[in-house]
Amino acid sequence: MFPLFSKNKRLRIADKFKKEIEPQEVFLDKLFRSRQEEVGLSEKKIEVPLSKRFIQSIYLIFLILIVILFGKTFQIQFVQGEEFSRLARNNQFIAHEIQAHRGVIYDKDFNQLVFNKINFDLVCHPEEIPQNEKERKRMLDEISLIIEKEVQLPDSFSDFLVLENLNYQQLIIFRTREKDFPGFEVISHAVREYREGEIFSHLIGYQRKTGEKTGLEEFYEEYLKENSGEIKIQRDAMGTFTAEKVESMPESGKSLVLWVDSDLQKKVYEELKKSIENAGSERGVGVVLDVKTGGVLSLVSIPSFDNNLFSQGMSAEQWEEISNDIREPLFNKVISGTYPTGSTIKPLIASAALEENIISPDKKILCTGEIVIKSPWDEEVSWTYHDWSVHGWTDIRKAIAQSCNVFFYTIGGGYKDIEGLGVEKMKKYLELFGWGNTTGIDLSGEEEGFIPDKEWKKNNFQENVDKIWMPGDDYHLAIGQGDLRITPLQVAVAFVAIANKGILYKPRVVQKIVDENKNIIQEFEPQINNQNFISQETLQIVREGMRQTVTDGSATNWLNSLPVKAAVKTGTAQTGKEDYYHNWITVFAPYEDPEIVMTLMVENVEGMKAVTLPLARDILNWYFSQKEQE
Repeated sequence: MFPLFSKNKRLRIADKFKKEIEPQEVFLDKLFRSRQEEVGLSEKKIEVPLSKRFIQSIYLIFLILIVILFGKTFQIQFVQGEEFSRLARNNQFIAHEIQAHRGVIYDKDFNQLVFNKINFDLVCHPEEIPQNEKERKRMLDEISLIIEKEVQLPDSFSDFLVLENLNYQQLIIFRTREKDFPGFEVISHAVREYREGEIFSHLIGYQRKTGEKTGLEEFYEEYLKENSGEIKIQRDAMGTFTAEKVESMPESGKSLVLWVDSDLQKKVYEELKKSIENAGSERGVGVVLDVKTGGVLSLVSIPSFDNNLFSQGMSAEQWEEISNDIREPLFNKVISGTYPTGSTIKPLIASAALEENIISPDKKILCTGEIVIKSPWDEEVSWTYHDWSVHGWTDIRKAIAQSCNVFFYTIGGGYKDIEGLGVEKMKKYLELFGWGNTTGIDLSGEEEGFIPDKEWKKNNFQENVDKIWMPGDDYHLAIGQGDLRITPLQVAVAFVAIANKGILYKPRVVQKIVDENKNIIQEFEPQINNQNFISQETLQIVREGMRQTVTDGSATNWLNSLPVKAAVKTGTAQTGKEDYYHNWITVFAPYEDPEIVMTLMVENVEGMKAVTLPLARDILNWYFSQKEQE
């Protein structure tokens, strides 16, 4: 076949295989063209020239594409390079947490009170759920059947908790059939398990899954908290694991060793709860302190609560029941409840009167059952202050033993030839014993208590007559009534100083910090809040009066047959509700060489029932009988 030539001079067709066209080829081509014209064939063009504008457009498009390509390359390489590098590194490594354990809590004999329990939760990763609608429905229906709860996927792709605290059967199913449920994962985590939660809850407190803490769990967080470790697993572009590296080692938390005697704690709780129920009351407290250190051997507030509900989860109904309970089970009344003390105050007022030489140890006052005080502003006006009994001639020891109100009215507010301490001196000595101030116990939420005085009354009442500090205010304060409000812990701490001859210790729950092998890391030495503020002679007279309470006073029928000698002060405080009283007792024993101080109080007891005396007897009998067997 001959190549075709166009008449158009702009177009040339070269032979594909030859560089030059031979003369005969031109001749033959001319003949061919003549023949073509004879048969009427029109000239055909096999090439069409492209316009200049079209070619320029093509060039422009290519130029734009090149610019975009280079711009995107610049953005990825320089603008977002660091971010993409970070993402690449993150994709290269998978970080896994190496779990560490929170420190545990022991009683004084290393009986473990708090444990770390492993719980298992079912978690959903929505982005990993199969896209096939039929497969998805089958899987969700089956999971719903296993956990007995309908599973619905949220609109977002965020991970969410499907069910916490899987039971054993559910755990086995999900562990063995993991491949059947893509997008669902069983995750383990440690929760706190508290031994006999209700008995120890106000001491130990709790730690919730959300991190909220109370009690010792909160106060000693810096010691108890654990530091998890981290291991990084490297993988290649295909997702194959190639290496692993430990970034940091886990470090378990330190553990607490308490002063608490767990057997004593249980005994106080059980006996106190029984006494409260028998008295028709609803609330009460008990606290036992070590006389020689200030260590807290027992601390009970009733009603209590199960702290396991907070650490391991509770139902809405359970929370509703606790939060709406008018008895306030979450409230630690030992350190945060404030009350009038009644006659429990009298050994402290006696100490103040002896120190200030208001009365001598052998001075006797005639108690006829009442005193009558004339108004300093109007002789025709007088007030009568009653005693609960007629005591006859009474010295300071007998006044403590028989809780003679007339005696303490006299030395507190003054009567006839005895001047009386007055509010300023009474408040001074009460504060020396730690009343009206926090004790510094290693628990959060402690209240200061309150001791009224003239300035307070002047600044906190509207009517002028109410602003005046009246003689009756002195008399009420002297017997622990009126506006006085003190915590049960402050009462116990003050009597520790009487029992140990003048050392006011800071109460402490935790004795020492140990590691997981029980090696001592830190030991807390007893701390003194005050000392030598009352003479030894005065304290001895007061102790003798408290001992006489047992041998020939208000506690004789109850505490005179204990395994050891004890010294006691009882108290019955008016509550503002007619014929209802807070029933107090504070006791130390053994008398010759005291080991413990115990303060018990039952709220709102109807009538003058002896509630705390038999309660104290039962606890002390058990405690010192146990000591004899050791």
